[in-house]
Amino acid sequence: MLLILNRKNVILSLLEKFPDHFTPREIQKEIISQIEEKINSGFKKIVLCAPTGVGKSLVGATISNYFDSSFTVTASKHLQDQYIKDIPFLKPVKGKQNFPCLKLMEAEKVDNTRRAMRLGLTCNRGQCQERISKNGKEVFEVCKFKPTITQVEDNATDVQSCHYYMQKYDALVSKHSLWNYHAFFTIMKFNKKLFEEYLDRKVTVFDEAHKIEDQIIQFVGFDIFAGQVDECNLNSEKYDFSDLDSMIKLTEDMAYSYAKKIKDIEESPAFQNNPDYELITGLERRHDRSAQAKIDIVNDKDNFVVNDPVKDLNGNFRTISVKPIDVSKFANSFFETEYQLFMSATIDKSSFCENMGLLPDDVAFVDTTKSPFPIENRSIDLLNIRRLSYGSNEEDELEVIKTIDRIMDEHSDERGLILTSSIPRCQKIIRYLSPKNTSRIRLCHSKNHDGKSQDDVISEHASDPTGVLLSSSLWEGVDLKDDLSRFQIIAKVPYPNYTEKRTKAKMNKFPLWYTSQTLTKILQGFGRSIRSDEDWAKTYVLDTAVNNVLFKGQQMIPKAYYDVLGMDEP
Repeated sequence: MLLILNRKNVILSLLEKFPDHFTPREIQKEIISQIEEKINSGFKKIVLCAPTGVGKSLVGATISNYFDSSFTVTASKHLQDQYIKDIPFLKPVKGKQNFPCLKLMEAEKVDNTRRAMRLGLTCNRGQCQERISKNGKEVFEVCKFKPTITQVEDNATDVQSCHYYMQKYDALVSKHSLWNYHAFFTIMKFNKKLFEEYLDRKVTVFDEAHKIEDQIIQFVGFDIFAGQVDECNLNSEKYDFSDLDSMIKLTEDMAYSYAKKIKDIEESPAFQNNPDYELITGLERRHDRSAQAKIDIVNDKDNFVVNDPVKDLNGNFRTISVKPIDVSKFANSFFETEYQLFMSATIDKSSFCENMGLLPDDVAFVDTTKSPFPIENRSIDLLNIRRLSYGSNEEDELEVIKTIDRIMDEHSDERGLILTSSIPRCQKIIRYLSPKNTSRIRLCHSKNHDGKSQDDVISEHASDPTGVLLSSSLWEGVDLKDDLSRFQIIAKVPYPNYTEKRTKAKMNKFPLWYTSQTLTKILQGFGRSIRSDEDWAKTYVLDTAVNNVLFKGQQMIPKAYYDVLGMDEP
């Protein structure tokens, strides 16, 4: 048994570090016991596959509490809020957009923080450090409201200290902290030396671990926009947007152009008389990004792929992305604590290890054998209406939409969710649904044309007793518990975009990746409307392509889904 001595020399087991004010359920005890066994066997990296409703956050908190110092990393603000509510010993780090900027409030003469937030006077709009001219010299001036981490550690701050840095530094000096992926990866990639003494933790708990690859890509891949090319006075027609060497030349030319702009501006009489340091800082940031992009690609050209450029309706260049095929060589820099626990409801050990560059023999796997929810509450009906793909005809599309219409009629007095693979498919569904069911539809994307956020749309949905959300982006990260959704329809299997060159390159290098990505998204979709053991919803899958995914990915399907999919133990 894994043991620890507390201050009174009493021997404790892992389960005895379960968070206060909670009583572990049997399924949580089983999971913790298996994790304890793996650690006892010498494993320091553990993958936990456990379905929604198990209470993975409390399991993760048990591991954090046991090792006495930890990072917990999760995927969204919503999940952070849930952790904060249940596990108060985790000190959260939230983004600048969640805090009022005291400097902007002073400038705008606003003395109420709530009003400042309503006015958009947030920290992401303020300047923590700016260049000024002092005694004829160019100097950097730090915002007077920004505390130092030492002041926070010594409890030497006051009410006039920046709220954003207070919570960030409080998390860094605490034993246990809670981060979103972007904030955690940012500090591990760019600020590791600056905060080195505060990053020595024993364990990192990665929640929603199936998203790690996409998060890492944000720190390795990059995008070039038409506005940047124009700003550098470059002619986009001179570059071949299908050729990696040409993109290297573009980043080199952009870096040179930004460097020249900075030099010309700083040497101009206008700048000498009235320095615009904010402009210079922005140009320097874009120069550094372009220069680093060139270095990243040149150092490993075979690992980068250029996706087809996005163009406007007139055929003019808008943006181009260059992405790494294999992120495994970058992953280890984010996995530096002695122990790591990777948690997800939909994660396959083999695929995960392959993508993250981990040796399977070094990684333990805990797969929860059953869902805590009754099978009758989470039924899945594979209707096999038509196969939807790039080769589908109009008849196939219309037959699926007719079925959606029929299911909505059967659930005429309930809220629901329809998931499909793209915005154009959402628009086609709306176009051909019956008028009475069209009136129930509420489109919900990550970005909406009317400026409403995803949360805004879901809030409106909650007040509509028969509303149905239609989306290509709500496959995960949304909690439609209880009456928010009593039925959900998966209209189209969500394959990764095969037209993207990175998708093709990734498939060639990692044959199981395409199926793994698709399966993960489908399984995540299954869990949007059933969130507790008393909750219930019926799921309908219309695309016959789901059978192919389930067959190819049967070794990757978590055991907790076997019963509802009618599968036997392999």
